[in-house]
Amino acid sequence: MSGPLRVSRGLDDVIVGESAISWVGGETGELVYRGFDVRDLVPGVPYESVVHLLLFGDPPEADPSPQVLDGLRRSHVVSPALERVVDALPGDLPPLEALRTILSALGDGSYGYPPTVDEGLRLIARTPVLLARFVRRTRGLPPVEPREDLSHAANYLWMVTGRAADPARVAALEGYLDLLADHAMNASTFALRVAISTQSDLISAATAALGTLKGPVHGGAPSRVSDMLDAIGTAERAPEWIGERLARREVLYGFGHRAYKTDDPRAQVLHALARGVADPARLALAEAVEREALAALRRARPGARLYTNVEYYSAVVLEAVGLTRDLFTPTFAVARTVGWTAHAIEQASNNRLIRPDVDYVGPPKGRAWPRPLRGR
Repeated sequence: MSGPLRVSRGLDDVIVGESAISWVGGETGELVYRGFDVRDLVPGVPYESVVHLLLFGDPPEADPSPQVLDGLRRSHVVSPALERVVDALPGDLPPLEALRTILSALGDGSYGYPPTVDEGLRLIARTPVLLARFVRRTRGLPPVEPREDLSHAANYLWMVTGRAADPARVAALEGYLDLLADHAMNASTFALRVAISTQSDLISAATAALGTLKGPVHGGAPSRVSDMLDAIGTAERAPEWIGERLARREVLYGFGHRAYKTDDPRAQVLHALARGVADPARLALAEAVEREALAALRRARPGARLYTNVEYYSAVVLEAVGLTRDLFTPTFAVARTVGWTAHAIEQASNNRLIRPDVDYVGPPKGRAWPRPLRGR
């Protein structure tokens, strides 16, 4: 109705603002946090220091960041009221569904506008504490309190499994958390920034972000990668299984990315992490399926520029560190809480209500109601 408009379905190539947090090089296969290539950070940089980098803009004075370590430890304690909310959730609820309620329950009135670093540290610290409490209760196990001597990654495994994980598995999970901490203006971060632009609070915005992350075309696919590997079973079956799937025009999970038109750098690093912790047979199967899938996709869709994405080897790594498949996407959210916090603070620092338009293509104005209107 307003005249010719350039419509961009999915907002492709639309710049909605500026950010100093992270940059995705879709054509070059890069992911940069505050000027640092993630491949130079992982493995090696503790998650607490990545949190510091993303929230404050520069590396901490020491690794792991003393400031973030202290903030997370002070924020681990949750109120009895929050524990009662978690304990009241139905035991058959999938953890991702439960996490949505858990995030909402964190909104106890103490989060305001504009969001702050301290609020973000509470979100980052309490999300895994309450998620682990729910998971253990559904397994008939008592909750496990976080330990002050463990890192964020080690504590997460400790609280879920009740066992201290070996250093290799902790390092692999820490690398995963580092790599998934932020990814520029992805769908869940955009949802969060829209919410913050209304001057809403961090918890409301994070709940909106999680609802967006839940979708399988954003964050919900790693467990489907594991299901796919199970269904294929052996490397010998891969060509037939993949060929049949593509003939039916069905999705091969773990391949293709909206942003990357070349190798996803996170997939490359996760593959390397998987080599250190995964069961050799499982890793060999994943590698064989990857080779066959990429070859089949290029035959079926020449020129489509499809590559392995972050979800493929995320599945292998998360399996190897001892997490069940229903925790894969919730663990993605545990990692991404830091990016959501950084973007919430940045949005509020130079805020304008995000209010895009649409091109109306309905019937022209001037229609008359088909029946007499009452009172006329």
